[in-house]
Amino acid sequence: MDIRRTVEAVWRRESAHLVAALTRLVNDVGLAEDLAQEAFAAALRQWPDEGIPDNPAAWLMTVGRRRAVDLIRREQGRSERYAQIAAGVLPDESLTAAVTEPGDEHQGDDTLALVFIACHPVLSRESRAALTLRMVAGLSTEEIARAFLVPPATIGQRISRAKRTLAEAHVPFELPSDAELPARLAAVLEVVYLLFNEGYSATSGETWVRRDLAEEAMRLGRRLTAWLPKEPEVHGLVALMELQASRFAARVGPHGEAVLLADQDRSRWDRTLIAHGLTALNRATRLGRPLGPYTLQAAIAAVHARARSFAETDWEAIAALYEALAQVAPSPVVELNRAVALLHADGAEAALAVLDAIADDPRMRRYHLYGAVRADVLMRLGRHGEAAELLEQAADLAPTQLERTLLMQRAAAAAEKA
Repeated sequence: MDIRRTVEAVWRRESAHLVAALTRLVNDVGLAEDLAQEAFAAALRQWPDEGIPDNPAAWLMTVGRRRAVDLIRREQGRSERYAQIAAGVLPDESLTAAVTEPGDEHQGDDTLALVFIACHPVLSRESRAALTLRMVAGLSTEEIARAFLVPPATIGQRISRAKRTLAEAHVPFELPSDAELPARLAAVLEVVYLLFNEGYSATSGETWVRRDLAEEAMRLGRRLTAWLPKEPEVHGLVALMELQASRFAARVGPHGEAVLLADQDRSRWDRTLIAHGLTALNRATRLGRPLGPYTLQAAIAAVHARARSFAETDWEAIAALYEALAQVAPSPVVELNRAVALLHADGAEAALAVLDAIADDPRMRRYHLYGAVRADVLMRLGRHGEAAELLEQAADLAPTQLERTLLMQRAAAAAEKA
């Protein structure tokens, strides 16, 4: 058995709950994550010789608690925080009884509280998202950097500064009050969707999708709808995630290869998730507020979900929705997606004009999908040689081997037509 792979899988599954539980103990998010990392390092050292414990979460929490006590014992003086932690420590054979077990009524609230702490207003928008993806999703610095289209060093600095800021501001480990929730909601929704996107199109590893991350994001989203039933964007985000998640089974071929939207077998789309997504979208629109970015994206996903085939897609409706989205939440990625819609609705020239407008954006220069989309447009214009070169460049930028393979196959096909 590959112990490292097992420990990494446990980290993905348990790190958020472990960090949340340790934060409840030490009231310091940065310290809690350090303790969690130490516990996983201990697992890498000990599990190969001792075997994987029956309850990995309990084992890790035991180690994390011991590290917390040892650390604070070394501090000069006996702080109130040490007294609180030390008073709660049980004999070694009983420590696992204090662990937050799967299904515990506080586990979900602790994880959600961790999200809101990481999204605290004392942090910048970029730092909130980076820190939450690190602590809640267990993503590496490199994975988060790809999600933001920035260098890994930038993300590492953001995370380090965010931890220091939270510690210096003495941000408590608690859920925000009802009055504070709406103001802090936008950052939380952004992070939840970034988490879902990492599951929907994994930026590392050997798989095209990572359902565990996507399902965690959907779980957090559904919990938010229970808290804020009158916030349309919460329902809009849930709708968007469920509609996109409905395609999971069709996005991967029999040998693990990526399958693009145009080639997917729509009979494999999850009709239950589609029904749930459409219901959530209806809830968002019935609240009678102006449509926000997540609800607009959900409306786009709904157009795809209702189409019986790629050819029957209402691309004019999708182009109009992207136009609205560009007004509400302008970004080069939105423009890139709008170009795809225009390619099918109005033709290659219209799409190329949009792509030209964002060609000099530094984020697009690092984004493999820009080259892939532009190559599609050039192929429609008969410029196959240019398309082949762009696809090869996009393959060099692609974050996973699966995407690199797909892009190189498309480059070869374009070169044959040149």
